[in-house]
Amino acid sequence: MIAFNTYRLKNGLRLLHYFDKNTQMVALNLLYDVGARDEDPSATGLAHLFEHLMFTGSKHAPSFDAALQAAGGSSNAWTSNDMTNYYETLPAHNVETAFWLESDRLRNLNLTDESIDTQKSVVIEEFKQRCLNVPYGDLHHISSDLAFKVHPYRWPTIGLRVEDIQNASHDAIKAFFASHYAVNNLILCVSGHVEFDRAVALAEKWFGDFAPVDIPVRNLPQEPVQCSQRFLSVKREVPQNMIMMMYHMCGRGDADYQACDMLSDVLSNGPSSRFYRNVMVKSGLFSELDASVTGTHDPGLFLVRARLADGVSFAKAQQAIDAELKDFLTTGATAYEMEKCANKYESTQLFDTITYEKKGVKLCQYELLGSAADINSEVGKYRSLTQEGLMTVAHKLFDPANCSVLYYGPDA
Repeated sequence: MIAFNTYRLKNGLRLLHYFDKNTQMVALNLLYDVGARDEDPSATGLAHLFEHLMFTGSKHAPSFDAALQAAGGSSNAWTSNDMTNYYETLPAHNVETAFWLESDRLRNLNLTDESIDTQKSVVIEEFKQRCLNVPYGDLHHISSDLAFKVHPYRWPTIGLRVEDIQNASHDAIKAFFASHYAVNNLILCVSGHVEFDRAVALAEKWFGDFAPVDIPVRNLPQEPVQCSQRFLSVKREVPQNMIMMMYHMCGRGDADYQACDMLSDVLSNGPSSRFYRNVMVKSGLFSELDASVTGTHDPGLFLVRARLADGVSFAKAQQAIDAELKDFLTTGATAYEMEKCANKYESTQLFDTITYEKKGVKLCQYELLGSAADINSEVGKYRSLTQEGLMTVAHKLFDPANCSVLYYGPDA
């Protein structure tokens, strides 16, 4: 059980607080409710671009990192389809430095022509390095575009095309910031050796005079139900052939999410999983075979990914995966498998929240989903799953008509 405090500023900022007397450090975690799904299809990559632009300095702190490091701190950030997260850790007695820096870059971010052009160049090079000039670099682009036809999840956070970043106007970039970076679109968690009253006072001092803005209403196109299997074969000169099978599933806040997540563990989590015991070991067809869920807020994907052993045909490899899924749907998950996966989830959850910094991240994420308090009931949702309920979800999920299949590699 994680005990935490909450407070809401009049301008809409949501403050979460976790006190840890066992450290002399403190962490600020700032989660903005904006991600790649909020981008225009003709101008993708802006959410990730701002992950870079937020470190270009502000009016009173020309170098964000230099000022933070002078206070003994460090920082980083990441972007997903659903959110953008910034965090810093520093000694507790210097906590106000972090509040000042975050407040100043929200109010006075250095969005000059020079800083924008510099960071655009950085992101363009990152796009080339990660997606164009490395084996399997375009796999995410191709697979997402195959599985999604209208929803913004069809492009990754780095952007759909490098040209989108190259051609993004400075006005469009500034408008994106003004529309999404606001106190009423922000969740702030202060965790570590700082009392609640102090955290509230600092939040009011540094963010209390910000005015809320009109956040664009999120009205995203909903992906239609897939009624027939899709297939795509893409030839690439890479070391090994790969198969990706993508099944549409529910979103992170849906009642069936925990069942989908457990199914991925039953199939591929560890040497006692179905894929490992029944396919990897016995067939010799694969060098790697796993299942996972994307965990996105809107309906996402259940992924089956496989690297084929040398000389194995795509057809034979897919046949082996399909056969195991069919057998699983016939025999069902055992009570032992479900208990094992629930135990693994609980241990993972404990390690994911073992430090004050990790607690801050997780509390913000649960608050964005609906309520930070749900962090304390998540394990119970896995333990309350029944065999009948799990297999009902499995039969719906693994319908062949719900699947998109990608063959990728030198033999495709």
